[in-house]
Amino acid sequence: MKITFYGHASLGIEVNDIHILVDPYISENPKASHINIEVLKADYILVTHAHQDHILDVEAIAKRTGAIVISNFEIVGYFEKLGIEGHPMNHGGSWDFEFGTLKYVNAIHSSSFPDGSYGGQPGGFVIEGEHKNIYIAGDTALSYDMKLIPLQTKLDLAILPIGDNFTMGIHDAILASDFIECDKILGCHYDTFGYIEIDHEEAKRKFFEKEKDLMLLGIGDFIEL
Repeated sequence: MKITFYGHASLGIEVNDIHILVDPYISENPKASHINIEVLKADYILVTHAHQDHILDVEAIAKRTGAIVISNFEIVGYFEKLGIEGHPMNHGGSWDFEFGTLKYVNAIHSSSFPDGSYGGQPGGFVIEGEHKNIYIAGDTALSYDMKLIPLQTKLDLAILPIGDNFTMGIHDAILASDFIECDKILGCHYDTFGYIEIDHEEAKRKFFEKEKDLMLLGIGDFIEL
């Protein structure tokens, strides 16, 4: 499994030659100006919620690649009206896709489209792949619901927001890693805007002091599990 960071909360995940994009907000992110969305591959696009900084490039990429959008019922319905194929889910539900079993889990946030219309309830995803399991938290506060995840799935990696203000900050993300029983964390949703700028070294140090590994990738960089 290869995971590429495209800035903010945008990710690329490759599983056995299947390409998954998560929350593509790239074309209007100045920090990701070197990423060309016209060459990104996508078989599926996972969308955690309807905010602009998570759906911006969904339409363009899905129409070019034919990718299937996976999200809550309302978001999938929105994109289906644009001629994009989708697979709707809701909290607690799971489905076996060709890349593994995907479960839609709770997130505490808000969700509305840029025009203010209702975007359904926000969520996160747990992917149980053939060899590795990951948790994509989406934009969320710390939640006791996270404790339910390790009761069913042993995680190899968790992708957590750490920028504070709109989501969890460093302290709560460390608690979240305890709740989900996963000490290998890929940080996201930081530095894009002034409200969510962080001190990278301090963040890594705080995780290290709790015997945890926080990875902060450069935009376009990747890790392999």
